[in-house]
Amino acid sequence: MDQVKAMRAFQRIAQAKSLSAAAQSLDTTHSSLSRQLQALEKSLGAQLVRRDTRGITLTEAGSRYYAACTDILSRLDAAQAEVAADGKAPSGTLKVSMPLAIATLDLPEWLPAFQARHAGIRLEVVCTDRFTKLVAEGIDVALRISAELEDASMMARTLAVSDMVLVAAPRYLADHGLPMTPQALSEHECLLHSGPESPAHWTLHMPDGRQQTFRPEARLACDTITALYSAAKCGLGIAALTWHTVRSDLQSGALVRVLPEVTLGRRTYAALYPRTRHVQPAVRAFIDFMAGYYR
Repeated sequence: MDQVKAMRAFQRIAQAKSLSAAAQSLDTTHSSLSRQLQALEKSLGAQLVRRDTRGITLTEAGSRYYAACTDILSRLDAAQAEVAADGKAPSGTLKVSMPLAIATLDLPEWLPAFQARHAGIRLEVVCTDRFTKLVAEGIDVALRISAELEDASMMARTLAVSDMVLVAAPRYLADHGLPMTPQALSEHECLLHSGPESPAHWTLHMPDGRQQTFRPEARLACDTITALYSAAKCGLGIAALTWHTVRSDLQSGALVRVLPEVTLGRRTYAALYPRTRHVQPAVRAFIDFMAGYYR
């Protein structure tokens, strides 16, 4: 039995949760893949998967073996890529996930330059505000905007740290006035981000170091930052966004800082990638480029 081939087959089965789907992605047959799985289980002396009408689930032994396979295969692939790329420009397909705010607002600024510098790298971009599971979904790098990065199974490189600021369009402020104190926010239309990672309140960080909690009665809540940003720009109310998201609008006057001495804490822009001993050259090239862009 080809051990590496068997490990790759099992990894794909675990990710697809279906023999048929895994067989299709590997360009083989259901029966052939089933025989490989049976041979692998026999050689290990352990049942790796359970099959029922809903598909395939991993046993406890299967979960441990999947984690080991993922680590071994990723290191093997990275080592082979590093040797093959020695003295060559990084190349290959790179699957990258990123939140809609980066994909919509930042991507037009950096993608042309990245493609010009790394012509051999093909990007496959997954645009979602959901925190993707890198290994399970076959993602090489995930760009994140978050208050905290706690996934110990991933490597993380900080790209930038940005204050959360309150902003509104000039047309909104012309109609409703400019709040001069945090208490005055209760008299204004506030726009909330309703994503799974977002609290239902604002924690205002005052210049003297005090923190004040404000619970806005929002008439509009959006589950994506891009929708929240658009609502603020068209004059629907006051929104909390990262300074990086609104920096160009503040410079042009399309948006105005509200309570400019107040922030809502900070958010970290980071690149996450699976923890392996050898990082693929294309992954390293992409992360280095993004670090330069945000710097």
